[in-house]
Amino acid sequence: MGYRIAVVGATGNVGREILQTLAERDFPVDEIVAVASTRSIGSEVSFGDKDVLKVRDVDSFDFKNIDIALFSPGAKVSAVPEVNPEAIARYTKRNIIANPNCSTILMVIALKPLHQLAKIRRVVVSTYQSVSGAGKEAMDELFNQTRAVYVNDQMMPEQFTKRIAFNVIPHIDVFMDDGSTKEEWKMAVETRKILDPEIAVTATCVRVPVFIGHAEAVNIEFERPISVEAARAALKAAPGLSVVDHRVDEGYVTPQEVAGEDPVFISRIRKDPTVKYGLNLWIVGDNLRKGAALNAVQIAELLARDYLGGLHPALGARH
Repeated sequence: MGYRIAVVGATGNVGREILQTLAERDFPVDEIVAVASTRSIGSEVSFGDKDVLKVRDVDSFDFKNIDIALFSPGAKVSAVPEVNPEAIARYTKRNIIANPNCSTILMVIALKPLHQLAKIRRVVVSTYQSVSGAGKEAMDELFNQTRAVYVNDQMMPEQFTKRIAFNVIPHIDVFMDDGSTKEEWKMAVETRKILDPEIAVTATCVRVPVFIGHAEAVNIEFERPISVEAARAALKAAPGLSVVDHRVDEGYVTPQEVAGEDPVFISRIRKDPTVKYGLNLWIVGDNLRKGAALNAVQIAELLARDYLGGLHPALGARH
């Protein structure tokens, strides 16, 4: 009743989180294989609380007996379980389903119930993205640079273009011809692909000195009237979201609080008086979990349950 699973990139931040998430959600596994690059051969990663997997080489690994392979986020086809699960039905065209960008995932999960309510015309988003989105070496660089500041050691940026400790860097991925970065371009393209091709999106993506957790300040313009109360009710009712929005000290969520949490958290819901129909939101989520690993596992659950004939009770309706 189980599946043969390969986790590719198993030694990275997202790969380890995928293994942990599969175990936590009791995904029906008959066999699980950890796969990574040549430099990681022979190293070990945990699967759940008891099992330890030896890492195998991706270059020589034979995938023909694997039912589902979970890779790091891809680039061609995007699907988010709470937003467009019906898109998974098209996987047979190439047998590939790609996770969208972690920042896009957090945003579109929040946008979908609002789009259904009042049709979104335009989105302006500024992201505050943790260093874990750039990998383990990036997390090490933040740690080492922070320590170096306190002991007055020299530091040279390696993973980032400038010093990340006690700083913010408005540059994620490569620059495009129009001056935007590829991360900003992906947020616009993926949002239109996943949600609605008519939505205009402009993004500014910033790397911040936080280890885990992305945050986004999102301004939304609608085609029809929408009240703060109606928006809050729609967000509360939507799967995968948790609304924490109290207009008092500590009545909102920050990245420090979301590490290891499944939901995308919404705070600071308020009207934008500068446009006819507008709202502002503050969105926060664990970029390694919901922004990557959990989303990938949820896609695998839908795939196994609805398209691979899965009858295991762990694959029943869940969020």
